[in-house]
Amino acid sequence: MSFTKLTVSTLALTALAAGTAAARDQVQVAGSSTVLPYASIVAEAFGENTDFPTPVVESGGSSAGLKRFCEGVGENTIDVANASRAIREKEIAACADAGVTDIIEVRIGYDGIVFASQQSGPAFTAFEPTDIFNALAPKVMVDGELVDNPYTKWNEFNADLPDAEIAAFIPGTKHGTREVFEEKVLAAGCEATGALEAMVAGGMSEDDAEDACLAVRTDGKSVDIDGDYTETLARIDANPNGIGVFGLAFYENNQDKLKVATMSGIEPKTETIASGEYPVSRPLYFYIKKAHIGVIPGLKEYAQFFISDDLAGPSGPLANYGLVSDPELSKTQAMVNEEKTMGEGM
Repeated sequence: MSFTKLTVSTLALTALAAGTAAARDQVQVAGSSTVLPYASIVAEAFGENTDFPTPVVESGGSSAGLKRFCEGVGENTIDVANASRAIREKEIAACADAGVTDIIEVRIGYDGIVFASQQSGPAFTAFEPTDIFNALAPKVMVDGELVDNPYTKWNEFNADLPDAEIAAFIPGTKHGTREVFEEKVLAAGCEATGALEAMVAGGMSEDDAEDACLAVRTDGKSVDIDGDYTETLARIDANPNGIGVFGLAFYENNQDKLKVATMSGIEPKTETIASGEYPVSRPLYFYIKKAHIGVIPGLKEYAQFFISDDLAGPSGPLANYGLVSDPELSKTQAMVNEEKTMGEGM
């Protein structure tokens, strides 16, 4: 693998950060805790196999990383934001308002969202989105009526689930994982149980009902975790009935502590995500400030290194940590090589 070091031009440096004597010599990355393990592996390998310093990679969640990314252009701002969801229109607008107008979107592959519990705890092997909705929603359907959630145990609404207290630890709202959890599990369960239809029939607008479908109960049965997956794991370690929401890679790296639940009868693993069988999966991304390319040494090379066949391909080391290789990886490689920004296409 060969990567040629960029020359930092005085002109580009002046345009990026007027009044500074020299640009940073390390790429700075922040964002998704799901992408963090992949980015950390790549950063370390990049530092070891090129002439560039090892990039600084921080976590904090997709939303937090994109917020930092959109603070502006200059060496006092990060170069790359990792995200386990696509950047939102309001974030693109916030970026533009701060002068971040040329953004390169890089899809690195796919990941699954898994539900996992203690190895020695109850076995959850029959989940459907309706079960998660019935366990966590503030209002659910009982005997054809939309009522305050009466359930305290899983088997009260599904006899195939354990006779165990509901204790769910889900990602906080700043995590990209939460958005996928809401859209592919809560929203799907809300519609399948008839709760969405009942809300609209009760006088809610469709938009308000859809928003209400994403709400979770506040009586302690559902707990938002604002930290990374290690915090969720600690909560499960302390609660034998607890079940948490994780990225596939984190689960696969902690199988000595966790056992995974199926969703719609499908076990989450690389093969079922790649085939589309597992219903709760999502693409993973990172975003680059084009204005920093050629100014922050190694930025473009880091991106090229990350999505190379040697790292992100189906036989690369990232696949060993749970990343499902993107079938269109070559298109992404071409886009990065040509520095195509969002909206430009190929």
